[in-house]
Amino acid sequence: MKILIINGPNLNLLGKREPEIYGNRSFEQFLDELRGQFPHVELDYFQSNHEGALIDRIQETGFSTDGIVLNAGAFTHTSIALADAVGAITTPVIEVHISNVHKRESFRHHSYLSAKCVGCIVGLGLDGYRLAVEYFKGQQV
Repeated sequence: MKILIINGPNLNLLGKREPEIYGNRSFEQFLDELRGQFPHVELDYFQSNHEGALIDRIQETGFSTDGIVLNAGAFTHTSIALADAVGAITTPVIEVHISNVHKRESFRHHSYLSAKCVGCIVGLGLDGYRLAVEYFKGQQV
């Protein structure tokens, strides 16, 4: 099984950025732990601060990967193009947010991606990524 995790803008700063919201661990530290929990799943990772790069990666892998875990960061609330990319592929996508976006600023309450995804996980910290992988693993035939 092959799952791609995609993180959008500013998520490269996890562990440094607003630790009261996002915690103290870098995503790379967490990813090592996640790979240890799922040794039989190939977990690929991509992060970019650039919308077009995220769209390119979704299009490149969206017909050959078993699942995509997508935390598009602020692009969640602004990018119709990213939503169109998710809607154009055959690979199922789960939208993940580390914080509970519904407890934050009102502009974060709307997602252009949610309607294109099989599900959304919000507010469970980095554990949301693990839960998304668990879901995809359970869907394996």
